[in-house]
Formats: sequence, structure tokens, C-alpha cells
Amino acid sequence: MRKAVRQGEADLETSFLIITYTLATGMKISPLEIMKMPAKMVMDFLYLHRNIEEFKADTMEQEMKKVK
Repeated sequence: MRKAVRQGEADLETSFLIITYTLATGMKISPLEIMKMPAKMVMDFLYLHRNIEEFKADTMEQEMKKVK
């Protein structure tokens, strides 16, 4: 699991667990709700979550540069 998170190398089962955990924590819903979703919806939400997190990181980086 650690190798999958740090290096991005994972088998299908580990990848599924990481996706489920990421979305459950990001959306603040039960992992069971994610397991009930169609795969396309899960991937769409994961893509959306990634973009939102990137936007937040970019915004924080810009604000930190303004402070310096």
C-alpha cells in the first residue's frame, strides 16, 4: 500500500481502495456510497476532486508568494 501511494505502482485492488478512500474523504461520504456508484461516475468525481485540489494548491502557492 505504501509503495502504491508513494510511487504510484499498484495492483487493481489497491488502486480501487485508494480511489475509494480519496473520494470518501474528499466528499465526506461513506465508502459504501462510492462502491454503489457506477464506475464512470467514480472516475468523473475523482477527476473533479483532483482538479479542485490542484486549484487549492495553486491558490495557496500564489498567496504564499504574495506574503514573501
